[in-house]
Amino acid sequence: MCLAIPMRLMERDEFQGIVELDGVRRSISMMLFPEAEVGQHVLVHAGYAIGSVNEEEAQKTLEILREYADAMVEI
Repeated sequence: MCLAIPMRLMERDEFQGIVELDGVRRSISMMLFPEAEVGQHVLVHAGYAIGSVNEEEAQKTLEILREYADAMVEI
């Protein structure tokens, strides 16, 4: 199973990008998704941008992931 997290692309150059989620920034590779633009929500898997989603889809996905994480804490 593959899990990709939507994160906003804040900066980028030809090969690397900086993404952010909830104030946490990470450096990722842009090699698999070179057409991504700053401001987009890119799907990040294993340190690589592999696609993008719109704002609404990113928020829905993050909400589901947060609900799941909260449920796991209760167990």
